[in-house]
Amino acid sequence: MHHNGGMDEFSFLSAQAAELRAAGTPAEVPPVRRLTHALPDGRTVSALAYGDAPPVVTFLHGAGLNAHTWDTTVLALGLPALALDLPGHGDSSWRDDAAYTGRTLAADIADAIAAWTTAPQVLVGQSLGGLTAAALAATHPDLVRELVIVDITPGIDPDGDAASIAAFFAGPTDWASRDELVERALSFGLGGSRQAATRGVFLNSRIRPDGRVEWKHHFAHLANALAADPAAAQAAGAQQRALRGALSASGWEDLAAVTAPITLVRGDRGFVTPADADEFRRRVPAASVIDVASGHNVQEEQPVALARLVAQNT
Repeated sequence: MHHNGGMDEFSFLSAQAAELRAAGTPAEVPPVRRLTHALPDGRTVSALAYGDAPPVVTFLHGAGLNAHTWDTTVLALGLPALALDLPGHGDSSWRDDAAYTGRTLAADIADAIAAWTTAPQVLVGQSLGGLTAAALAATHPDLVRELVIVDITPGIDPDGDAASIAAFFAGPTDWASRDELVERALSFGLGGSRQAATRGVFLNSRIRPDGRVEWKHHFAHLANALAADPAAAQAAGAQQRALRGALSASGWEDLAAVTAPITLVRGDRGFVTPADADEFRRRVPAASVIDVASGHNVQEEQPVALARLVAQNT
């Protein structure tokens, strides 16, 4: 820890709670600890457990993010919760095959959630995490009592504005300092305020044994490799487009198989267009659809509103 002046991954929570209180939302920092679950093949799945009581809500983040994207939402919620690092992200192992789809990720995390929970969860997933949550609820109904999907429907690419994100991560894979990453994030218009970008970079990067800084998630390294090899990038793009139809079909199949109540939370400036929302209503008629004033990362832009919606489902 000597590289970061005594800061750790939980150092930001008290300031986040104070911001919530200043804006009128009661918030205390619960005990938080990191959990690790070993998969049979030697990979590990990592998560944050907030509160001492068994979790009632489990959160799954989107592509290129990590469990900490939920910190403010969890503080506003005030309930015992679990937030996972999806495989390929945060402190969880990468997949050698880079197969980061809802179904492969659901299969990876099911045992971990079963081990860490004592009762069926309100399962909240944003973007890629939402598709993963739907797949998990379809295949493991015993683990899920409510499903909340945030700003994604099957058929929408969970990588979103892939070109700009690819450009962002196509730079070097390692850096002299986190300050360089903060400057890069701000120059790309990512991360909001400098304070938020600093927090996001700290929580989404790690210091290697040689002292250089790298992004924690696999996507940065994949994007970098593709940027260096245009032919491979073209092939990967073609494969992604070919897969999209199959992934869309499997996502709708998963939602049709879910027995738990389903809520779609849609950011009005996010990825889910009104037409996408209409298709969702038509295909999943029993689901609730709720619009919030937000972009794609509702948990970062509207954490209090999202926490209220989640609380209504617990």
